[in-house]
Amino acid sequence: MLVHFVTDAPNKIPAIRAMLEPEHAVESRVLGAADQRALSNGVLVVDADLRKAVPVEQLKAIMRDVESVSEKLFVVQSHLRDMVAQAFALGATAVVSRPREIVTKLAQVERAQKSDLAIEPPGLASAAASFSSLFSAAGKGKQITLSDAENATLEVVNGIKQKGLNAWLDDVRRYHEGTFQHCLLVTGVAIGFALDVGFAGADVKRLGMAATLHDIGKARIPLSILDKPAQLAPDEDEIMRQHPVIGFELLQDLPGVTPEILDGVRHHHEFLDGSGYPDSLTASQISDLVRLLTISDIFAALIETRPYRPAMPRQNAYQILCSMDGKLERALVTAFRRSALGA
Repeated sequence: MLVHFVTDAPNKIPAIRAMLEPEHAVESRVLGAADQRALSNGVLVVDADLRKAVPVEQLKAIMRDVESVSEKLFVVQSHLRDMVAQAFALGATAVVSRPREIVTKLAQVERAQKSDLAIEPPGLASAAASFSSLFSAAGKGKQITLSDAENATLEVVNGIKQKGLNAWLDDVRRYHEGTFQHCLLVTGVAIGFALDVGFAGADVKRLGMAATLHDIGKARIPLSILDKPAQLAPDEDEIMRQHPVIGFELLQDLPGVTPEILDGVRHHHEFLDGSGYPDSLTASQISDLVRLLTISDIFAALIETRPYRPAMPRQNAYQILCSMDGKLERALVTAFRRSALGA
C-alpha cells in the first residue's frame, strides 16, 4: 500500500520508514518544502502540530487536492482534544494517538479494501467532526455551538433515512471508537427508533438533539477514567456518574437550548423504579423523551466495542432490555424490538 507521510518535523521520517517499509511504500513530504507532487491513491498520514497556525494553513492547501486518497490518518495524542477537532476539521477520516497505531490502522484499511468495503461515508465523517467540535469546546471551557449539535443530528437523520439503521450502526463501529462511537451510536439508535415508530419530523429532531448532547458532560471527565481500557473502579465510577449534571450545567444557559434537551442530558440514567441517577427520579417524574433516550443509551452501550469486551450481539442486548422490567417502560421496549433486531 502506498503511504503519503506529511509532517512538519523531518526527523520523524526515518522512524516512519523503518516502521512501515518494506511492507508499504512510503512517500514523505515536509510541510513548507517546495514539493509540487500530487497526492493520489493510497493513504495519507499526517503527523504535525495542529496547534500552530502555519502548519494548519499548509495542510489546508494539501487537503484541497487529495480527493483520490481514500484514507486520511492524523497522529494526535488523544488528550489533546482541540487538535483532534482540528484534524477532523481538516478532513481526517481517522485519528490515531501514537505513531505505532498507524500499522494497526493500515491493516484495517487493507482488510476493508480486500472486502470491498466503502470508505467512511461523508455524512458520518461530518457528524463525527461536529461531535469533535462540541467535545473540544466543552473540554476547553469555550462556548458550545448548538449548530454543531444540529449539524450532527441532521447528518444522522439523513444517513439513516438513506441507508437504514443497520448500515449506520455498522459504519459507526467500523470507523469510530470510544466516546465518539458511543455518542454516534446512541444518536443513531434514538433516531432510528423515532423514525421506525413514525414520529413527526420535529419530534425526531428533538430526540436526536437530546441524544447528540446527552454525554457532553463527559468532556469534563478525566481522560484517565474516560478512556480507561478496563472496567472502572468504584471511585472512578462515582466520578463518571457526575457527567449528566456536568452536561446539564454546561448547557443550561446556552441560547436556544430547550427544556427537553436539558431533561435528556440530565436524566438519561434515571430508571422508573427510582434506582437511577443523579436525581433518583421515579416513573411519574420521567418524561417520554427521557424514557426513549435511556433505552437507546443502554442498547448502544451494549452493542459498542469496549477495550475490555467485544460488542454484544443485538439479540442479546435486546434481551437485557427486556430483563429490565420495572426500570424501563415495557411498552417502549416492546416497540423498540424491530429497531433493535434490525427486522
